[in-house]
Amino acid sequence: MARRRRSGYYNSYWPHYEPSRPVAVDGIKAQSQRGKFVKNWWADRWIKALKPLMGSARLGRGRRYARGGQVLEINIQPGAVTARVQGSRRAPYKVRIELQPLSNAQWDKVLNALAGQAIFAAQLLNGEMPDDIEQVFDAVRVSLFPTSRNDLVTQCSCPDWANPCKHIAAVYYLLGERFDADPFLLFTLRGRDQEAVSAALRERRAGGLPEPEVAPYVPDAVEAVEAPALEDCLGHYWGARETLEGFTVRIAEPAVELALLKRVGIPDFVDAGTFRAQLERVYAGVTERAVAVAFSDRDA
Repeated sequence: MARRRRSGYYNSYWPHYEPSRPVAVDGIKAQSQRGKFVKNWWADRWIKALKPLMGSARLGRGRRYARGGQVLEINIQPGAVTARVQGSRRAPYKVRIELQPLSNAQWDKVLNALAGQAIFAAQLLNGEMPDDIEQVFDAVRVSLFPTSRNDLVTQCSCPDWANPCKHIAAVYYLLGERFDADPFLLFTLRGRDQEAVSAALRERRAGGLPEPEVAPYVPDAVEAVEAPALEDCLGHYWGARETLEGFTVRIAEPAVELALLKRVGIPDFVDAGTFRAQLERVYAGVTERAVAVAFSDRDA
């Protein structure tokens, strides 16, 4: 970095001396202005992957740059992120972050493992990121997040000798917020976007999985039971046979919303967004009616 003489004038050997403060701009400001930078685990996992790669001082300056709006733009592509960051010179610095995309063989391992577990496939097809999806990647020995310096290739046009520098850190932090809002951008960075992952999962769920083995149905033997004549039961035919004093009903939200839809999937011949919206309204109406009947003294 350029230095200045004590007498107050610039050393001619360092003609491009930079002031310590960046040029003020109104770029992309982080939503988090204090405390924890991201909310969801996958975004937090992304942020934590950067910490072993650079010193705490540059991490701190990178956070300030991200929160101060010094990042002007971010473009996410398969395997690479490009950005412009305003530093202390008038011309913004160019930043590039590369994360090696997974190979086709690696993606096949991951997709086969995900399709083999209905709950994971259902959540992903519904646009949700499973909380423990990283365990699936680990099980097939494929890393979703960068784990070493060799996983990330970073470049910045600034004169800082350190790599990663604070400009790269600022972009990295804002990427965490992008992943917070859309976790499927992680897949994009690894080489497959959400549409490609969903299509591969549907294909595997539709025809690539073996049929479950189902034992043939054999009815249980039924013993003859003496029952009273019908005319002797008409007086209490519609009543409960036994007392209901100990009977209780617990009404609660389902553990997984739209579980049947997520399990079966959306047919390819309908518009996914319209179909899902219609079913959501139907399910909501059925639920509302069922709760009203449950708490009403009137007949349904």
